[in-house]
Amino acid sequence: MKMAGFPLGILLLVGVAYTTDYSMILLIKAGSMSGTSTYQSLVSRTFGFPGYVILSLLQFLYPFAVSTESILADRRFAILLTTVVVTLPIALYRNMQKLGKVSLVSLVLTTIVLLIVIIRTPSLTSIIPPTEDAWVFAKSNAVQAVGVMSFVFMCHHACFLIYGSLEEATVTNWSRITHTSMILSLLISLQYSIFGYMSFTGLTQGDLFENYCKDDNLATIGRFCYAITIILTYPMECFVAREVIANMFFGGELTYSLHLAVTLLVVCLTTAISLGSDCLGMVLELNGVLSATPLVFIIPPLCYLKLSTDHWYHMNNAIPCFILLLGIVIMPVGFAMAVLYPQECSHGREMFYCFLKNSTFSVSPH
Repeated sequence: MKMAGFPLGILLLVGVAYTTDYSMILLIKAGSMSGTSTYQSLVSRTFGFPGYVILSLLQFLYPFAVSTESILADRRFAILLTTVVVTLPIALYRNMQKLGKVSLVSLVLTTIVLLIVIIRTPSLTSIIPPTEDAWVFAKSNAVQAVGVMSFVFMCHHACFLIYGSLEEATVTNWSRITHTSMILSLLISLQYSIFGYMSFTGLTQGDLFENYCKDDNLATIGRFCYAITIILTYPMECFVAREVIANMFFGGELTYSLHLAVTLLVVCLTTAISLGSDCLGMVLELNGVLSATPLVFIIPPLCYLKLSTDHWYHMNNAIPCFILLLGIVIMPVGFAMAVLYPQECSHGREMFYCFLKNSTFSVSPH
């Protein structure tokens, strides 16, 4: 919302959600048309070995971009501890169906986080004045916002894994599940974005919880719930990275020892990267532009258009062509803007309004 402008941001969020929904169904349709059951085999069948290598690289790199005195308060110690105690055991699951309960817990916690953001909005808007141009229709950094939004909704790299885990794996059933899931995700994202931006307007940071004061106990509960949702989301990303390695180097099958070794490799590498980076906003933006955008906007429509019996300019292919064109524009432009106009990162820094002792701004924020 901060980068795109509030009204345009809402429209873009809806647009990206629709595009994601459409391209996820397009992906499974393309798999059905080609007789393939994995993302890698679909691209390999459609574009040969070069396409297979590019897709595998994008899928494998996607999870790697998400990254006081007491040792218990040290972020590095917290990352290592949660990795060993929680993340690694869940990531070692071999069957994605076992993640169903984990996903349900994550959804419940996400709802709690959203409620906390909504509850806090009235008290914050009463003391934090809107920044200049807070409510303009559009801003010049809208393409950067699309990159972040693509990251939010993107799950194409896991589509075939999830599709294969369904009791009744049909395109019709998949479409119904995709529509339901995407509508729910859009509603949560819209409310989170609207109330979060209303609270802090131009002061909004890439990690919204950096905006809340350290002595805000309700926000602390929200931080904890948000952290748990991220921890519970990671295993699915690990599934995908592990599948990529299995398909590329081991013929698609991993023995128990190889399964353990590959999982440890992926977890250790992602943990090492997360220990060295704490700027969430920049990570989301770059990962969205470089990984999510091609996986959402470019590869699914390319595969479908290649397999379609109609000419690319046929009316039936109008939407896939439009989505492909968007991806071709968004990826380079978004990357250039992310480099030229990087988001400010202020991890752990208390915001100026947290030091105010009353509800008026009689002192300078400096």
